[in-house]
Amino acid sequence: MLEKSHKHVTCATCSARKNSLFGTYGESEVIDLNHEKMCNYYKKNQPLFIEGSFPRGVFCLNQGKVKVFTRGDEGKEQIIHIAKAGDVIGFRSMFSGEPYKVSASTLEESNICFIGKDDFLLMMDNNPTLRNGIIKELSKELGDRAQFITNMAQKSVRERLAFSLLILADIYGEEEINLTREDMANFVGTATETLIRLLKDFKEDQIIEIHTRKLLIVNRDKLLRIAGR
Repeated sequence: MLEKSHKHVTCATCSARKNSLFGTYGESEVIDLNHEKMCNYYKKNQPLFIEGSFPRGVFCLNQGKVKVFTRGDEGKEQIIHIAKAGDVIGFRSMFSGEPYKVSASTLEESNICFIGKDDFLLMMDNNPTLRNGIIKELSKELGDRAQFITNMAQKSVRERLAFSLLILADIYGEEEINLTREDMANFVGTATETLIRLLKDFKEDQIIEIHTRKLLIVNRDKLLRIAGR
């Protein structure tokens, strides 16, 4: 259960920091980082930033998950990324100086820290390890996005669902996958009705188990074959 008070979240005790861009920070750097950040508790479905607004800084997830998405002409969401604890989001638009091309909102109760734009840029200037980590992150993201777009464009809906479930399993780790059917359909890029039908097929084929809304993958090998990986 997520503690609704963010007052006790510090960079020194943050278990997610080791998996973030700040994972290599030494003791003095962690103290400085903790001084610069502000932490807040977010309810489910609470926005972090909205497409068209200008970036004011970066967000680092201490606990919880966030969806990053765009909207089509008819207002339908296309989820392009789901961030988890340790992920830092919002710095891409900050570097370009342009408005956000995407929106971000919480998928569940979350503790999220914020570092202002000027403070973050100063950290980059003073810390080559952080700067190199960001370059590496951007390069990896470019490759991941290319693979994601290729898979979504060339695969059938059934294959896309299998591919997406594998991604979600990596994001959720030991937890069960916990997304609304609408959000999952927006991640796969299909209609909610189609998603529900395919999930039922996967359940009957004993690839997944469904516990109310939550999903558990029980046959990863078969899912890999369907996804073509």
